[in-house]
Amino acid sequence: MKEKYLLCYTREPQDEMIYSRKLAYSMHLAYSEDGQNFEALNHNSGVLFVKATDNENKTMNAKSLKSPYIFKLADDSYGIVAIRTEAEGESDLESKGKVLFFETKDFIQYTEVGLIDLHSDNFIQDVVCSFDNNKGTYTICWSEEGNWFKAETEELHQLDISSAPVAVEPVRLRNISTNIEGIVPRNIISVSEEIGNRLKCRLSTPLNIGIEVPETVSVNSIEELKSVKAKAVYNDGTTALKTIDWDTTGINWSKPGRYEITGTVHQEHFQFPIATNRADPCIKKWKDKYYFIATNDADGNNSLYIREADSIPELVDAEEKLLLDAYTYEHIKGFLWAPEFHQIGEDLYIFHAATSSEFFFIESHVMKLKRGGNPSVKEDWSMPQRVLKKDGTYLCEEGKVISLDMTVIPWNGEYYVSWSERQFVPVDLGAWIYIAKINPEEPWKLISEPVVLTKPDYGWANNHVFVDEGPYAIITDKKLFLTFSSALVDSTYVVGLLTAEHGAELLNPESWTKGNYPMLTSRSVPGEFGPGHNSYVTDDEGVVWSAYHARPGIEAPRSSGLRRVHFDIDGYPVLDLTEERDLDPDLRNVKINLLLK
Repeated sequence: MKEKYLLCYTREPQDEMIYSRKLAYSMHLAYSEDGQNFEALNHNSGVLFVKATDNENKTMNAKSLKSPYIFKLADDSYGIVAIRTEAEGESDLESKGKVLFFETKDFIQYTEVGLIDLHSDNFIQDVVCSFDNNKGTYTICWSEEGNWFKAETEELHQLDISSAPVAVEPVRLRNISTNIEGIVPRNIISVSEEIGNRLKCRLSTPLNIGIEVPETVSVNSIEELKSVKAKAVYNDGTTALKTIDWDTTGINWSKPGRYEITGTVHQEHFQFPIATNRADPCIKKWKDKYYFIATNDADGNNSLYIREADSIPELVDAEEKLLLDAYTYEHIKGFLWAPEFHQIGEDLYIFHAATSSEFFFIESHVMKLKRGGNPSVKEDWSMPQRVLKKDGTYLCEEGKVISLDMTVIPWNGEYYVSWSERQFVPVDLGAWIYIAKINPEEPWKLISEPVVLTKPDYGWANNHVFVDEGPYAIITDKKLFLTFSSALVDSTYVVGLLTAEHGAELLNPESWTKGNYPMLTSRSVPGEFGPGHNSYVTDDEGVVWSAYHARPGIEAPRSSGLRRVHFDIDGYPVLDLTEERDLDPDLRNVKINLLLK
């Protein structure tokens, strides 16, 4: 098989709101067919970030990396050595005389093994590593205070060197010329065709390259014809079924025979934004109607409005009706945030955050729609009530801990909730995401102890602030995906991913795999800054849509958008497939032979 090539690099930081040090000081990857001409993967964004370290009081110290170097491990997987730094790139005292070691099999999922002790009293300035098949040993070369040394070890996982360091001539890396923006190149490594192709597919946005329709179809009616769909083919080998708008003007439905007909592959158009000053959007189908709700940034988050329509596209221009405000109930004073519709059993609920007074009293609440009620009529909803823990006390201690962004996950016949929780007193821990099981008869009550799923330990998640929030599930026949949003809700907001296998015990943190890099950032779709807080809805055709917010400019207001969710070669959600890449306009027109029976 033909080898492919990977170039690893970091980037020069840009403006703090564009590409800060916490993002630039991570490992990036570029792909090449010939080892000479490279294209950046993942929108020229980092794919390997360093975990923060923990303090005794549970606060975290953000970290970054410099000088990554990829090499082959003894088992034909891959290792990366790098210099761990403080968040902004300064020398990390805890890493003095040490280098950080990662391993990966596919350059998609990474394991941070730990710091290899080089037994030096100085800060390490550069590092490379290689494996000698003949000797069965690894050689680590590094520089400190302008001098180069090398040492050997048989097992890197022991995080120590077994031979005494000896001075060597300076290591010179290959001079790499490329036009990738901001690149600080490191080294190139060859990989198998299988690894290279999969990596390119996973870290590049798919592109529609073909439309397939049957050459001939046999139908009895126009209804049967409408069920005939086109298969859109993408450059990564994935496909998606799409409906077709058929031109049936030449068909006599009362006269059997053969007809040649044309059609246009259907694609919904959602101009971003679909709603300005609307953040954290959520769409739900309930009893043949679709409903839209979102955080209202236009009035300082003091109200929630709802839209009702017969289809998702019609929600864009649907009338907004007031559902809840900060004045109706004594215990609801403001900060009405992140409302979500969830069906539990036969009932519809809205989970949202609200406060009884000020910011430090924000808590998760639940409203229930009365049986037979209309979701767009505010009088048909119950009074919001705070979420309770298993022991009957409130989920969070007022004035010290806040909770928000609670979502529902139906799983194996049971119901779970996941939410973001932030302790401010006695110290600010940042926002962490939790999960617990609930009573489906009273879904505002937990029936298990909360378990931490993720905390903002990567640079993309603690950029400007330590925050993980906005969890929401996509459940497919392959896996359970839980997307979440991280960092400050400015142009640096991003979307991360947790994954669990079918049959997994969700309350066991070991059941979840966390992606090392964000799957949606300001570099994913031109003109959309700080994308995040996604929710998902499946329409009548089985298409999954992502409702999210982003900013149409760095300083522009948070605004809602809609985009189709594609699924990549491994079944993982793709959130950055724009309409232009989803369907090539030049391929929309199709024709078939119709046999009318």
